[in-house]
Amino acid sequence: MIRIAANLFLVLLLALSGCGGGSGGGVTVTATNTSGGATTITAKFSVVSAGGNHTVALKPGGTLWAWGNNASGQLGDGTNNSRNTPGQIGSDTDWAAVSAGGDHSVALKTNGTLWAWGNNVSGQLGDGTNNSRNTPGQIGSDTDWAAVSAGGDHTIALKTVGTLWAWGNNVSGQLGDGTNNNRNTLEQIPSVVIWTVVSAGRDHTVALKSDGTLWIWGLNTSGQLGDGTNNSRNTPEQIPSAVIWAAVSAGGNHTAALKIDDTLWTWGNNVSGQLGDGTNNSRNTPGQIPSAVNWAKVSAGGDHSVALKTNGTLWTWGNNASGQLGDGTNNSRNTPGQIGADTNWGAISAGGNHAAALKTDETLLTWGDNTHGQLGDGTNTDSLIPEQI
Repeated sequence: MIRIAANLFLVLLLALSGCGGGSGGGVTVTATNTSGGATTITAKFSVVSAGGNHTVALKPGGTLWAWGNNASGQLGDGTNNSRNTPGQIGSDTDWAAVSAGGDHSVALKTNGTLWAWGNNVSGQLGDGTNNSRNTPGQIGSDTDWAAVSAGGDHTIALKTVGTLWAWGNNVSGQLGDGTNNNRNTLEQIPSVVIWTVVSAGRDHTVALKSDGTLWIWGLNTSGQLGDGTNNSRNTPEQIPSAVIWAAVSAGGNHTAALKIDDTLWTWGNNVSGQLGDGTNNSRNTPGQIPSAVNWAKVSAGGDHSVALKTNGTLWTWGNNASGQLGDGTNNSRNTPGQIGADTNWGAISAGGNHAAALKTDETLLTWGDNTHGQLGDGTNTDSLIPEQI
């Protein structure tokens, strides 16, 4: 597991900007070899983010791709037409990071600039207006952005110096600025210690500081803030822990996090078993998932969770009505279950009711709800198992 570092996202940004290689013009390219036979070449992906009902991804050559629901222009292709296959956004080859929210998308380029598109009713694009847009637009002129996370209808971002910024919907205090006023421009959240990791959920936000402490704010009706209450709050509050935190993910109304000892902890809504603790009882304090101490990554979705272990295996739990657990059934479960036997999973992203994951060979697989084409497989049929794009 990667440990916390003050410049974690700067390192990630630089690493992504150095990826090379072409990506082809589509998801799958079929060529004819010299013997007259057909050779199928599967496109590679380097980054993926599953949103409410859409998915965005990057290819190794720095190109940007999107598919799924596009009613608010969240695919960024200049239209409001949904699509069930990946479509390239523009022709730029310098995209470095991307995050899909409820119905908006945000991304960073290798030069450190910030871009946003999609729904902007709550100001979640941060461009000073409340006008939605269906093509990527640069936000401000700063070139020192390091990480960004799109929530339900708010956005949180970090700069390379470790400052934290927020904008969009703030009805539940998810911007952490001490008010409940929406804002359509970027505002810094004060802090003496620098921020290193941030994750925007549906209506709450979680973040880590460079000292490994965990901070949380926003809606708390299901206990998703983990502070022992169900009271929402509009300023960051620390969640005490004897062991420092390494990673965190905010979902619909639940939260999942990893400590540096590779233990997995969850809290918040548990009606669908998304906490993975063997019960369906919601909780307002972090509880450890009773399992082996070898968790590496976790992603909290609408009301399901996806995680990887250090041995490269894939695990899921929670709501499974649309097949978002990928276990071949529609049966929800309240404990982690392994998906298949593969040990080469490398990255995961849990969306509203679907999920996407990358293997270490950069192949992309998706599963779950496909009503809007968010799986990118050319159909609008749900998939109960991971299928390669």
